Amino acid sequence: MAEQQPNHRESTPVTAALRRAAEDATRAPSVLNTQPWRWQIHDDVLELHADPARQLTAIDPEGRLLTLSCGAALHHARVSLAAAGHEAAVERLPDPDRPLLLARVVVGPPRPAAREDLAAYESIRRRRTERRPFGSTAAVTADSLAVLRAAAEAQHARLHRIRPGDLDYLRYAARAAHTIEAKEERHLAEQRAWTHRGPHAADGISPGTVAASAPRPVPLRDFALDHEAALEPGRGDDRGAEYLVLATDRDGPVDWLIAGEAASAAWLAATAQGLAASPMSEVVEIAGARALLASLIDRPGHPQLVLRVGVDPDRAPHPASPRRPPGDVINS
Repeated sequence: MAEQQPNHRESTPVTAALRRAAEDATRAPSVLNTQPWRWQIHDDVLELHADPARQLTAIDPEGRLLTLSCGAALHHARVSLAAAGHEAAVERLPDPDRPLLLARVVVGPPRPAAREDLAAYESIRRRRTERRPFGSTAAVTADSLAVLRAAAEAQHARLHRIRPGDLDYLRYAARAAHTIEAKEERHLAEQRAWTHRGPHAADGISPGTVAASAPRPVPLRDFALDHEAALEPGRGDDRGAEYLVLATDRDGPVDWLIAGEAASAAWLAATAQGLAASPMSEVVEIAGARALLASLIDRPGHPQLVLRVGVDPDRAPHPASPRRPPGDVINS
């Protein structure tokens, strides 16, 4: 009888780089920290799949934010490969008969890692979601805003700054979204399910990352609901915050994926600039609020997310959000 061979594939350098990229992608931001992705590695190809079991069916019935979240993970994987000296070729939504297959990544010829690649990769580990109010004494500079815009545009999306005179409209959109969702029991149940996780949960909004409510020019979603928040808001009042609308020319699944890549690129660029950020997805979850946002941007487009960006006051770093172990999301 012939000797039985072990049932495993020998890892190649390309496979190892793809696995490392998928592991780094687990650090990507996602709506309510649902982490709605799965990675498959085979034949030196990395595939990104949406995980429909993690879709927020009340808050995100179309899958816009699920796909956007997966786009952020895709960009993190690309950054990991670039920092390791690999050129990545990406095919987005490659198979119409497999809608959950969002992207296919293959490694091209080696190339030296650029300084920007290394800075973005370092930012993957330092990036946090900062929900506490920013101070008003330090402003985000025009040069920093230009860097963030360029990062988004390199991913074929745009960042539009909300002008100070238009903040009242953004405030109205946020309040209207909060009011509408507070009246929808399915929305509230879904939010509670993903924010009231146990202390050892590997996903969702953990209690240790929730900031107490505080007066702000533009209100944020109340992640504490009827629970006590763990983080004190500090002395900031958020008057130094900038609100950046991320928009695309079209509004289909591939555009949502690109928007996620652009959100990741802008957020990592902000981190490298010493800035902090948090996303405001509630203002795109409600159609009316999203339409109001569209009227505030500089040119016609489809709002996909708002990034709130500011100078992080001198205080203890924001706790990291929990993450699922790589073995739960990577198959090879």
